[in-house]
Amino acid sequence: MKRILFLFLSVALLAGCYKDDDTIESESDFVIDKMQWLRIFPEAKNTEGVAYQWLLDGEEISGEKDLLHVFAEAGTYQLELKATTSMGESSHTVTVTVNEKTYVNGIAKVHEYVPAPGQFINAVPAATTDDTPETMRQKAEAALTGGSMICLGGFGGYVVFGFDHTIVNRAGNDFTILGNAFIESAEPGVIMVSYDANGNGLPDDEWFEIAGSEYHKSTTVRNYEITYYKPEAEPSNPNEPNYIRWTDNREQTGYLSKNPYHTQTYYPLWMGDRYTLKGTFMEALIYVQSGNWVSPACDWGYADNWPNTDVRAQIDLDWAVDKNGNPVKLKGIDFVRVHTGNRAESDVTGEISTEVAGFTDLNL
Repeated sequence: MKRILFLFLSVALLAGCYKDDDTIESESDFVIDKMQWLRIFPEAKNTEGVAYQWLLDGEEISGEKDLLHVFAEAGTYQLELKATTSMGESSHTVTVTVNEKTYVNGIAKVHEYVPAPGQFINAVPAATTDDTPETMRQKAEAALTGGSMICLGGFGGYVVFGFDHTIVNRAGNDFTILGNAFIESAEPGVIMVSYDANGNGLPDDEWFEIAGSEYHKSTTVRNYEITYYKPEAEPSNPNEPNYIRWTDNREQTGYLSKNPYHTQTYYPLWMGDRYTLKGTFMEALIYVQSGNWVSPACDWGYADNWPNTDVRAQIDLDWAVDKNGNPVKLKGIDFVRVHTGNRAESDVTGEISTEVAGFTDLNL
């Protein structure tokens, strides 16, 4: 759990005239580890018409009443809060000591694992009829914290994971989500990010999408929903095109095929008779060339899209947008959600299914 530090400030700004003794008071200075959130919630008297300004070493970092800030580097910093009304200004400065800290450069926890049906489901990671959503979450966590890979299946299948520190938004690219993509064999996953605004350690705050190269294309559909239906029986034919039925919120229907290369059940063994997945849908770039199926990468901004060592696999937090598509400036993130962004398949390679094999914080 992250350490949560609180500074309770009393701001005495009286109506009428401004008094010299109307000062901001604090009980103590702060000590915090780097890459952990500093949370300050001032308590104020007569807050009507008060303008707040937070200055870190003289540079403004926030104009909000409550402060949520993360330090990328250890050191000693001067933090000043100014409160201003038409009557005058009150301010106070405290010292923030930021300690050095060693973290794991990778995934620390899986919060959710809900794959779509697919040719590697129930195999990567392995599942049995005794498994539940919780045991599969644990298996996905063991895989991603132990250097193994998980499969998200067809469109909409997703995983949510977190870290032992906040991924700080610094200049340049910030992280890479590891997959198993190689040139002309991409299975792009849409990336969502969130920070622990309420401080409870859970991914239940606002989500922001990494607006990659496909985000503004006319063929990209946001708020897409697909429902998968459990087949009544496993097909006897090892190459069955009408295997797992799906419907979507655009009045379309179809099937996910079964191929002869993977014979296990493709529908997640721990899911019910039907379930719905939601997210941004991108038109697949897959095509046939000289008798071979080719799945080229999107230009930038997705998981399992470029090889892990390719700079085009790296993600910049400055690409994040809110639910209305407006750019946001995030100080850092604590959670990542990845879902398969395509609904496509071939008779040789099966469905496009994003794989996740780890995470690298490029700024750690």
